[in-house]
Amino acid sequence: MTRRVRLWVLAAGLLATAALYAAACTQLPGFGGSWHPYGDRAVRAALQQRTANTVSSVNFDLRAFDTLGEESVLFASVLGTVVLLRRTRDEKRVAPEPVRVPAALRRYGRLMLPVTLLIGLYVIAHGQLSPGGGFQGGVVAATSLHLLYIAVDYPALERFRPLGLYELADGAGEAAYVLLGAAGLIAGSAYLANVLPLGTFNTLSSGGTVPLLNAAVGIEVTSAVVVLLAHFLAQALEIEGEREEDRSA
Repeated sequence: MTRRVRLWVLAAGLLATAALYAAACTQLPGFGGSWHPYGDRAVRAALQQRTANTVSSVNFDLRAFDTLGEESVLFASVLGTVVLLRRTRDEKRVAPEPVRVPAALRRYGRLMLPVTLLIGLYVIAHGQLSPGGGFQGGVVAATSLHLLYIAVDYPALERFRPLGLYELADGAGEAAYVLLGAAGLIAGSAYLANVLPLGTFNTLSSGGTVPLLNAAVGIEVTSAVVVLLAHFLAQALEIEGEREEDRSA
């Protein structure tokens, strides 16, 4: 295909996209109004599915397949990082230099670690009831573990961070979301359809599959962030390449 033909194909695609965008804009509500058709429908659907948090209803019910894509992007990113940052034959591990942490910072970090972890788990568990969910709570939970690195030292983080288990949990969280979607197919509906009992509104067991999908995302995000930071920290603190004089020798 010549350059001129490729440009014509690109121009045709851009024109078609512009036409679809212009047609969609004609159906938008007026600026500054208090009524929005998508928002009203989303709230109505959330109440019908007994999910108190409309955002979680959208993420894990109305467009749960899109959320699977977002989770898979993070999973693939971590997998790619692990492959790219793996230790090569001309690299070796060295013990990181000890860092002296002020006593006040050490005490504050130890105090805030369980508090931050509890907040992260709370945000994950209550994602279908209040703002937050698996994505936000997973980042908070993963951050709590790394307070050991900030307030104590790197060896302390390594001792309390079984990396192999987190790598396994990362894959398990991704697999759980995929397999939960099959419940809709087994029930004779669509993939990722909300087919479980909806429970009582505004309780932890409400929303059908929403809390389960939310928990799967929380596990995957927490583990993914831990694994990602583990490889970045190892690359920055432990991995050392061969020096020029070693190579020449």
